[in-house]
Amino acid sequence: MLPDARSVVSPGLVSRRRRRLPALLAAGALALSGCSSGSGAGEGGQSTARAAAGGDRANLRGVCPATVTVQSSWFPQVEHSALYQLLGRGFTVDAGRKWVTGPLVAANGVDTGVRLQVRAGGPAIGFQQVSAQMSADRSITLGMVNTDELIQQSSAHPLLGVVAPLALDPQVLVWDPAAHPGFTTISDVGQTDTTVLYYQGSPYMDYLLGAGILRPSQVDSSYNGGPDRFVAARGRIVVQGYATNEPWAWQHEVTAWGRPLRYALVNDTGYPNYANILAIRPADRGRLDACLRRLVPVVQQAQVDFLADPGPATGLIVRLVGQYKTAGFTYTRALADYAVTTMRDEGIVGNGGGPAGRTLGGFDEARIRKLLDILVPIFTGQKKPIRADAGPADLVTNDYLDPAVGLPTR
Repeated sequence: MLPDARSVVSPGLVSRRRRRLPALLAAGALALSGCSSGSGAGEGGQSTARAAAGGDRANLRGVCPATVTVQSSWFPQVEHSALYQLLGRGFTVDAGRKWVTGPLVAANGVDTGVRLQVRAGGPAIGFQQVSAQMSADRSITLGMVNTDELIQQSSAHPLLGVVAPLALDPQVLVWDPAAHPGFTTISDVGQTDTTVLYYQGSPYMDYLLGAGILRPSQVDSSYNGGPDRFVAARGRIVVQGYATNEPWAWQHEVTAWGRPLRYALVNDTGYPNYANILAIRPADRGRLDACLRRLVPVVQQAQVDFLADPGPATGLIVRLVGQYKTAGFTYTRALADYAVTTMRDEGIVGNGGGPAGRTLGGFDEARIRKLLDILVPIFTGQKKPIRADAGPADLVTNDYLDPAVGLPTR
């Protein structure tokens, strides 16, 4: 997402996102803890009810796998809200493997007749990319990936995106406004000698360098996800992050910093990445076609419902992080609430493809084509085994969307 670094606890602690945490995790004993159907609010995105109210459209039994398994890109967080909105009461938590499994419920708590399993990614799968994990583990139904990963893995581990719960990638560069009062955009950063700390192998950085927005002499790929170097530099450097995390977390949860930050979205430089796309293996499309025609609209509606009432699913996300007990990774309710507000304010969740742009979850073909034009030459130059002839239809499809599902327009 994004996704790829988060740190909120102390300068020495490690990232909350999906790359470059220490490979060792707290092993954690296998622990199963469930909620009964009478559990209170915050223990699931929705309560489980009988399928009658939703009719056939919400009935996935016999159409989808008995358990729809989703490999996420990181630990539970608000940017994955659609998935946790779909979990009904009566779920169980496997703290050792960092999985949660429960009834898959549609709008108004309608039981779809199948179960949902959401698996944590990042360090929980040895920092392997989701596309590679799906190649190795055929039990996974859907994986959570960004558009640039779809392009990068289009030959080695091809996937097909079927719904985009997020309209924009929350990836940003973050700075101290007191140290850099003249910065308002990433281009402003590139007009100075300010060091930019980032994760090695980030495709967006290859774009920023290739486009001349940043200069090779100012970037440093040794970022480890923590705020320690930023704090030690007294905010004189710029660091990659997420609009939904560092600006609030470092001000309020990193005591060694504790001051406001500003940021600019990478999206605004002309890199229109989609984050947290749900994707299938292309070879599974025939087998899953009927399932996706019912499931994708349920996912779309789950994201709409989450923004209308984020409290229950947000509570579930915070609770799961606590149960997974991963060293160096925490997620507070205050940070989660900030992330919800930011997703709304920045349009990170929004309507995209579909009639008159009113549909949530759709793909804009022009955006996919632009990313292909940007990244195919970069990956080819890096000798990555990509499909140089891939077009938007090879990477994503809007075939399964319900065009009527979208956020209310003003």
